[in-house]
Amino acid sequence: MSCIAFIGLGHMGAPMALNLVKAGHDLLVYDLAPAAVQTLAQAGAKPAASAAEAVRSAEAVVTMLPASKHVEGLYLGENGLLEHIAAGALVMECSTIAPESARKVAQAAKEKGIRMVDAPVSGGTAGAAAGTLTFIVGGDAADLDAARPYLEKMGKNIFHAGQAGAGQVAKICNNMLLGILMAGTSEALALGAANGLDPKVLSDIIAKSSGRNWATELYNPWPGVMDHAPASKGYAGGFGVDLMLKDLGLAAEAALNTRASVPLGELARNLYSLHSAQGGGGLDFSSILKLYKKLD
Repeated sequence: MSCIAFIGLGHMGAPMALNLVKAGHDLLVYDLAPAAVQTLAQAGAKPAASAAEAVRSAEAVVTMLPASKHVEGLYLGENGLLEHIAAGALVMECSTIAPESARKVAQAAKEKGIRMVDAPVSGGTAGAAAGTLTFIVGGDAADLDAARPYLEKMGKNIFHAGQAGAGQVAKICNNMLLGILMAGTSEALALGAANGLDPKVLSDIIAKSSGRNWATELYNPWPGVMDHAPASKGYAGGFGVDLMLKDLGLAAEAALNTRASVPLGELARNLYSLHSAQGGGGLDFSSILKLYKKLD
């Protein structure tokens, strides 16, 4: 099996890396948090002392990092990762970042003979653990074909959105809509509860009516409606408010660059910003419900 370097072992990266180990790949792993590296080492991965060490002998590289600045900082510059990756190697950059950052890094990789796709994911931590993520890929079709055997070990659906950066554009559009839907679902449930409805009953009604959406069916924001949802676990884990806020910021930036209009996206961004400022930044994004209803 292939030798893969995996850098970034957070809530999403760690289970993704684990699925590659389970598939039989030799995995060299690195993260700034030693505990995260140790956890993967116990599962069969090989720890690396640095990101550069991890990639030197790798045929494929996967990175999952928080933001554009981390991706550019890792890959670019005099001692950036592109200086240590062998020509012909394949890079799968799975972070959600600005499309321009993805294009910038992809162009720099191309100049060094390194194949690269931007492949942000959808499906959350549960999808990462189950290996059912959706990969939204930007880059050359031939490079996607080369990446597919790796991505299929971590995900269930793979879409080719277009050339470099297109994966990021599609992911940003999706997450902007997700933020809007979660805020709207929370608002509707809070309104119903304020008028005497049981949130579980209202959720069941919405799920079979024209207001149905992913939040009401799979990720309900009201505590106790879905046992598996973060809302029923104190809004712990899942997809953080500050990460949603980051993605809504990327959508606003993309809209500004192309003079597109995203009024609902901007409103959702303001709501999540307010929620974060009130101390909700580390909670799952479904905790936006707290803005509408004070919970016990």
